[in-house]
Amino acid sequence: MIIRIDDKECTCEKGEYLLQIAKRNGIFIPSLCYHEGLGALGACRVCIVEVVYDGKSQVVASCIYPVEREIEVFTASEKIKEQRGVVLALLARLAPNAKTIQQMANFMGVKLTRLSDREGGDTCILCGRCTTACELIGSGAIAKVNRGTTKAIDTPYSAPSSECIGCTSCAVVCPTDSITREKTATTVTIWGKTFELMPCSACGKPYITQEAFDFLHARHEDMNVPVCEECAKKAVARQLKEANKHMSTGRYDR
Repeated sequence: MIIRIDDKECTCEKGEYLLQIAKRNGIFIPSLCYHEGLGALGACRVCIVEVVYDGKSQVVASCIYPVEREIEVFTASEKIKEQRGVVLALLARLAPNAKTIQQMANFMGVKLTRLSDREGGDTCILCGRCTTACELIGSGAIAKVNRGTTKAIDTPYSAPSSECIGCTSCAVVCPTDSITREKTATTVTIWGKTFELMPCSACGKPYITQEAFDFLHARHEDMNVPVCEECAKKAVARQLKEANKHMSTGRYDR
């Protein structure tokens, strides 16, 4: 199937999300809540675009819009610029201290006049990236709490959670750096709880909490010893190099 995005022909599969098609074809659509590892959340609405089909126009969130037919897409029409500016202004009121919002507004030429007028405030835009990551990991330590203007992301009763394993996935995926984590050479503190870090069995560098390792080991029985990502990559590279050497010398056992 072929669609047109900003007058560029793009090939795609039926049902593929519009934002993914644009990214694959080098077309920029701003987004905050979208993360490749988490899938589409459709929470921030920054990725809105204008879709035209059969002479009719509609504004959609590109991260959750599956392409079902040939369409024409405009990522920065006047309508989209205006509505995206409103979205950013609302996000700025929700999270007045979020530098990411200000930077995105500056990049797109949107003036957030109310941002500096509000005192206090937060950096969380309630996009749901962190809670989704926590659910996917499986610990379920954090969730959206309260309602209305007091809605927030927190642990139960705002106390250190017994379910938290200190993996820091929530902080890693946060688009506004709202979730703080403090690291030392041997510890990490997050959500009011401090964890000791286990050393990598290969290089000795502390990198994972005992709780996170035990949790992952329970789900993946072949994970017998802690190995950091860098050493794991090196091990794979060595295995590939050895396999390639065997193949080139005709000594590769199938």
